[in-house]
Order: sequence, then C-alpha cells, then structure tokens
Amino acid sequence: MEIDLSQKFIDFAQKECEGSSELYKSLSLAIAEEKDLLDLATNSREGQPIPNLFLGAVHYLLLKGNVHQLKEYYPSIVTNPRIPNDSFLAFKNFCQRYVKEIIDILKSRLVQTNEVRRCSYLYPAFKHVFEITKRPLALIEIGTSAGLQLLWDQYSYSYGTSEVFGNQNSKVHISSDIKGGSIPFLHGPPPPVASRIGIDLNVIDLSNDDDFLWLNSLIWPNHHERRSLFAKAANYVRESKLELIEGNGVGLLKDLAKNIATEHTICIFHTHVANQMPIETRRTLVESVKEIGQKREIFHIYNNIWDRDLHLDYYLNGKEYTKKIGETDGHGRWFTWEI
Repeated sequence: MEIDLSQKFIDFAQKECEGSSELYKSLSLAIAEEKDLLDLATNSREGQPIPNLFLGAVHYLLLKGNVHQLKEYYPSIVTNPRIPNDSFLAFKNFCQRYVKEIIDILKSRLVQTNEVRRCSYLYPAFKHVFEITKRPLALIEIGTSAGLQLLWDQYSYSYGTSEVFGNQNSKVHISSDIKGGSIPFLHGPPPPVASRIGIDLNVIDLSNDDDFLWLNSLIWPNHHERRSLFAKAANYVRESKLELIEGNGVGLLKDLAKNIATEHTICIFHTHVANQMPIETRRTLVESVKEIGQKREIFHIYNNIWDRDLHLDYYLNGKEYTKKIGETDGHGRWFTWEI
C-alpha cells in the first residue's frame, strides 16, 4: 500500500501539478519519500484521490486560521509567499502538530472539487445535445457537490477571442481555449433547461460557512482565478432553486428518470467523478443509461469511466450512439472538440 501511495503522490506531482502549482508539486514529491506522512494519508476514505484530499485538508486548516509558519508559503493566505521548494519542513511540522485534526478531515471529507471552469466544455456539449433533440433539457448531475455545474447556462463564456457566448448578463465569465482545428457551435441563446437535479453522497451546502471553506480549500493555493470564479458562482447557487439529493446517484438514476416528463430530454452528466467509483459501479451506471435508453431518449456526458476523455453516449429510438467529445484539461483551461 505504501509503495502504491508513494507513486500516487509522484504521479500527482508530475501529471497534475507540473506547470500548474510549484507548491503542490514540491510538497507531493517530498511526501512520496516520507513514511510518516504516507501513513497519515492512509486515513483517507476508500476510493478518494488521496493527494488532493491530503493537501486539501492541510489547506483547510490553514484557511481556518490555524497559526503556523507554513501559511507563509501559501499564495491563498499571504501576498508575497516564500519559495515553494523550501516549504516541506514547515509542512511536515504542521502535519505533526495538527495530526488529529488532519485525520478527522481525511476520515470525514470527500474530494468534491466543483470546478466551475469545466462548464466551458459542458456548455457546447449541451448546445450539441439541444441541436439534436430541440427539446428542453432535464439535467441530472451525479457527484454534484454543491451544484455549481448545474447552472452552466447561467454563465458567460469566451474561447480565445473577444466574442462572448452564453448568458450575456452573467457575473460569472469563464474563459477557455479550444485546441485543434474543430470549433463547436456556440452562437445563439443557451439551451432551455426544464429541471436541475444533483445527487451526491455528501451534498455541499454553500450557505454553510464550513462547507464553503472546504470547497475553497480544494482549490489550489495559487489558483486565484479559480477561487474568484468559485465565489461568484456560489452566489448563483445560493439564489437558485436546485434539487440536491443526498444519496447514491447510480442507484437512484432509474427512479429519477421515471419522473421526468417525456417532452423533456434527460441529460445525465458528471466530470471527474467516475474515477472515485469502483469499476462495478461504473458498469452499472452505463447499463442503467442503456436500460433507460431502450424506452426513451437519454444523453450521457462523462469522463473518467474508461479514460480521461470527455464522451457523449446517447439513445434515440432505442438506437445507441457513442461519440468522443474531446480531450479536456482537469481545470477546464482548454479542451478539444472532436464531434
């Protein structure tokens, strides 16, 4: 287990943090060599991406106001942070001092990063669905966290030019780059949304200060724009009427689908969630969508079931269609469009 966990921190540093967070890259590589910290990280709940959870737990305690020199390395806390490569001794000391608090977080919290910028590729994906069906969309998000992505039609978007798409009056503006030569259809108003249902094992309530702080902690310390987008989108969630259900989204899916009017198009979606599901659960999810698709049209937008790419599977008149939408950056900074 220790060897596997050490490799997870190395992979996280090299594949996720490289070019995105020097602090988390430096800390992750050092943690991978430190047995005591690896043992501490094993208190995470099964199926969780441990590096994200462990680093998020420490960030949470710092943002909560625990006094320690480690805060001097965190751009989310100080204006002029110290050099990231010198942070590990302070990090280790912090973990030793707050070991009980860290264990409590690892055992009770989940990685529920509600990355608002991922809506940059969800928006054209749902535009594509609407162009096929021409009917209002009934959204069901699995692993919804706080429901920020359920409001993708309430945000505005730009893709490398000055042209703005989506909700032109939105206070949440998301920018992203489209790589490659293919561009999705973006013009016109956002597709009509008939209903919004979000399901999560642990629904996050953004009116709760502690829940808000936890989601803020999952945003990497130097990602100021992500933090700003999150705060603005959180205001939209607080003002919206979302149906957020606490439970197993895969298990509830078929019953929820039965209650959606046939004049609406069922759209199931989830991003960076399926990697936390056991393989059997992923297969059950795919089979449930297929079973619903034998009776009515249904669309499924997802990644991390079989690979990291974004996919669209759907059923029309019982016939199955499978498409790769494209490759995506984990934080929504860029994507490709391959439909």
